[in-house]
This record gives sequence, C-alpha cells and structure tokens, in this order.
Amino acid sequence: MSKTQSQGQGKAAVHGPSLLAALAIMLGGTLYPPLLSTTSGRADHTLVLLACWAMSAGFVRGVGFMPRLPVLRMILSGWACLLALALFVLLRGAL
Repeated sequence: MSKTQSQGQGKAAVHGPSLLAALAIMLGGTLYPPLLSTTSGRADHTLVLLACWAMSAGFVRGVGFMPRLPVLRMILSGWACLLALALFVLLRGAL
C-alpha cells in the first residue's frame, strides 16, 4: 500500500462536468474573444478574472486533482467553477 492510500487520500476520479466546462471556456475565449470584452471593445478584467477562475477550477477538479489545503480545495472545486460561471453570466448579461 502506498503512503498516499495509507493516509486515507484515495485516488481521485475524473470529474466530467468540470472538465467539460473548462474546455468550453477555453474554446469559447479562444474562438470568440469579444465574449471577454465590453461593448466598446476593451478587455473587461472582471469577466476575464471570472472566466480564468472558472476555467482553472474546472481543469483542476476535472482531471481529478484535489489540493491538500482546504482553502485551495474550496477555491478550485467544482462548485467554485459553477459559482464563477454563474457570476460571469450575470455580469455579462448586465453589459
């Protein structure tokens, strides 16, 4: 038995919805950059921050990585990905 398994930290599985969300954000921002800008064409840093947070959390959780620190586990969870996406949609709709 490995040291990781003896500490009760079993192998994490791939989380499909988070991984798909991260891939969709990556492709959406690449193929349609105006999604991350204001109506005047300038970069909207709040939208970019939320998109990057959602994408990062989606990839981290999506590939099955679980950070050891509780605060990082919370910031990079599937729920954090969903929260960042929801805030992105709310702010994007307000533009």
